[in-house]
Amino acid sequence: MSGDPATPVDPVLARYAEAARRAGEGECVCADDGSHFGAGHYADVDTVPAAAVRVSLGCGNPVAVAELREGETVLDLGSGGGLDVLLSARRVGPSGHVYGLDATAEMIELARRNATEAGASNVEFLHGSIEHIPLDDRAVDVVISNCVIVLASDKDTVFAEIARVLRPGGRVDISDIVRHGAEDGSAAVDCGDRAITVDQYQAALWRAGLTQVSIQPTDTLGGGLHNAIVHAAKPCVGVRRMEPDDWPTVRAIYEDGIATGNATFEPSAPAWDQWDRTHLPDHRLVATDAEGRVVGWAALAPVTDRCVYRGVAEDSVYVHRDHHGRGVGTALLERLVAASEQAGYWTIQTGIFPDNTASLTLHQRVGFRIVGRRERIGQLNGAWRDTYLLERRSHNM
Repeated sequence: MSGDPATPVDPVLARYAEAARRAGEGECVCADDGSHFGAGHYADVDTVPAAAVRVSLGCGNPVAVAELREGETVLDLGSGGGLDVLLSARRVGPSGHVYGLDATAEMIELARRNATEAGASNVEFLHGSIEHIPLDDRAVDVVISNCVIVLASDKDTVFAEIARVLRPGGRVDISDIVRHGAEDGSAAVDCGDRAITVDQYQAALWRAGLTQVSIQPTDTLGGGLHNAIVHAAKPCVGVRRMEPDDWPTVRAIYEDGIATGNATFEPSAPAWDQWDRTHLPDHRLVATDAEGRVVGWAALAPVTDRCVYRGVAEDSVYVHRDHHGRGVGTALLERLVAASEQAGYWTIQTGIFPDNTASLTLHQRVGFRIVGRRERIGQLNGAWRDTYLLERRSHNM
């Protein structure tokens, strides 16, 4: 922090700087009942220096749910006195490495002293902000954080940075605070004024390109706030806008899906001009592998041209048969949903054959619900077929 009296002092940084000073001098950074704020979530705090425990201000235990493995590289956002860094270092072992990032110089100094006392040689503490992580692209396998992202005013930037530094297939395991349910008027934690809802949190992770998002509210904090466990992953495929030059590969994947007999009533894939006319130009995506080859696609089509239904669309998702079960469909559909919500669409619907259990599972995972079963809705290859009608309603409308 600057010593210039004209420079405003961030109250959050000032609070944590004071907590670091007190913990370093042996004082308890405690709740009113004398307990440590975050230490109660841990069973193994006796294995790390006491100063790291004294300054634990988190709302959970991300190390307990991260399932860290030998040799992994981990980044802890808002590492404080180093508690989660030191515990992670024990789990990843000598062949692994753990970075701790904190915006408070006093916390960095305290954490480095704690690491020296613990004899941890596979850790490194970095001074910086979670909005501008000082690491290269694809530098880490796992990102953890303990009640820090709630403090960020620009969460989209934070999640974009997380996605940037994660390697493909990397994981996010976060303890944080979310808004969940109606405010009940009881006292809430003082860091909850920047908390967002579960739906907003999920959408922000999707917009960053993260997938397999799971947000589980846990204990209530009052005032409509809850602790939460957040999981996500960086897909092993890239997702980008579909271009006209992609059509030959997109069409081949489409034709392959048609050939299964469980994807669509369409007998064959159309020519590009016809497909282009019937699909929304701003909602077409392809998934690409490490070599840039298209391995899946997703798109939205309007259900009607009536103005009253301008916020309703129908989705299509197709994945190359060699890439089934690798999260390609999830990455595509989650990104498609996030983009549609930003554009003001309030409902996405789709019809799926009952035999297409993979598509049913995918859509339900991303928040679609089965509205009903339409019996004998159409014929395919001379046989009557049923479909399930599924829809996903935006919670932002």
